[in-house]
Amino acid sequence: MFTVDRRQDVRMKLLARARADERIVGAAITGSAARGAEDRWSDVDLFFGVGDGEVADALRDWSAFVYRELGAVHHFDLQAGAASYRAFLLPDLLEIDLGFAPAAEFRPLGDGEFQVVFGDAARRQSVSVDAGHLIGLAWHHVLHARISLERGAVWQAEYWISGVRDHVLALACLRLGLPAAHAKGADQLPPEITAPVLETLVSGLDSGELARALRAMTLALLGELRETAPELAAVLEQPLRELAS
Repeated sequence: MFTVDRRQDVRMKLLARARADERIVGAAITGSAARGAEDRWSDVDLFFGVGDGEVADALRDWSAFVYRELGAVHHFDLQAGAASYRAFLLPDLLEIDLGFAPAAEFRPLGDGEFQVVFGDAARRQSVSVDAGHLIGLAWHHVLHARISLERGAVWQAEYWISGVRDHVLALACLRLGLPAAHAKGADQLPPEITAPVLETLVSGLDSGELARALRAMTLALLGELRETAPELAAVLEQPLRELAS
């Protein structure tokens, strides 16, 4: 397992390379390190602004460097607007997340922290989480959990139940002004919110246990809807209870 010193050394090597790369016009530290919350398990998160038209070339060259000089064993990509992210895994289990965007898009995205190391960052681009969309996903998942149970597809039923749980926690985080994506704010939720959700954890794949978890999940969802969207909760309560019965 990587050490804290090893992580810091890797970050410094990457930032030094960024300063030496004429294509890189801006660099920022993101993630937990940027908000002063880095711990033993944190990874390396960096975001780079790249000269126009050179993002693909920079991503290719930087990937070759990470594999050649840092010994990466695998990577995967994510796209967020104009930004391309590549996440690498090193042999000592250190994760490196590198983001590349055209110079004009060198800016913080969403509500994440963005600590500029060099260069000029554009104004933050907000990424809002739509409560209505989360609610729609939640009732959709309750419906499909019930259908999966009726079909005897127990693994699929568990999948949908767990999905409802994720959306209920996200709705609560959104309502309380906590980070809603990837359960980043879930551990800050008060016990009166998390206690009903705790009852939704599935302990086995027999139909009785899955039905119990679905009922508990539906009650937790309705409880959150009464706080987030009371009028919609009144509309959805009867059909949701019917699905979970």
